Amino acid sequence: MKTGFAAIIGRPNVGKSTLLNAVLGEKIAITTDKPQTTRNTIRGIYTHYADDRLNEDMQVVFIDTPGIHKPRTKLGEYMTASAIGTFKEVDAIVFIVDDKLSGRPGNQYIAELLDEITTPKILVINKIDKIEPEAFEEVYKEYDALGIFENIIGVSAKEGKNIEKVIRSVSAFLEDGPVFFPDDMVTEHPERFIVSEIIREKVLMYLQDEVPHGVAVEIERYQEEREITKISAVIYCEKKSHKGMIIGKGGRKLKGIGKSARGEIEALLGTKVYLEMWVKVKENWRDSDIALSNFGYKE
Repeated sequence: MKTGFAAIIGRPNVGKSTLLNAVLGEKIAITTDKPQTTRNTIRGIYTHYADDRLNEDMQVVFIDTPGIHKPRTKLGEYMTASAIGTFKEVDAIVFIVDDKLSGRPGNQYIAELLDEITTPKILVINKIDKIEPEAFEEVYKEYDALGIFENIIGVSAKEGKNIEKVIRSVSAFLEDGPVFFPDDMVTEHPERFIVSEIIREKVLMYLQDEVPHGVAVEIERYQEEREITKISAVIYCEKKSHKGMIIGKGGRKLKGIGKSARGEIEALLGTKVYLEMWVKVKENWRDSDIALSNFGYKE
């Protein structure tokens, strides 16, 4: 069986987590239209046995990384370093873009980083469902002219178009070896981590642009009983004014966040869920080494 690791990299909000979920056929990474939604490296385990579509046995550990950007906080520094740190530790790199090389300064920066390493590189041009053919050709030609990509593929991660082409392209750089994880395992992250991410996703969705990045979620209790799982979570924000925004008038916004999160958590766990949530203020936590460590963003 072919086995190996592939990093999914790119600027914030280009569809890295959406691509990972599409590859796995289920949701393990949260997705929103907010930049820098992904903060940790999320490992998704794709195990496949030969069939008519893909005629190879393989297990690929896809690593969804935080968006590479110019950091303004210690959290931002951790996220960018975490993404760049995967470059030399994997068998292939999947670089996702949704615009021309000249259209975003961040794309040029990442391309320059990739030019300095020998790890095989695959370019994925995402959101082809929204890009006109002529525009796609311009994007393709600009990146192809760099001469650093082994393959260039257009996909729509949201609609699941050409996902198998990405998997097949990655598999070309894998070698025969032992499997790393059981066949039925799709992520190495514990369920309580995924639960905290689901809650954070709902907070981002309900808050729109009011409190963009200053939110963290900590699971204080995760108690599995015979017919129900009891979860207590704390939503941390950086300012007292943000606390009011999260709770909303009469607690309506927090109730909406809880209802939406509970439904998705129940689907994930396959059991009834009792979810309690509180909102607390921890000022400037994104620049606190202790807070970042407590929230699991750095060791």
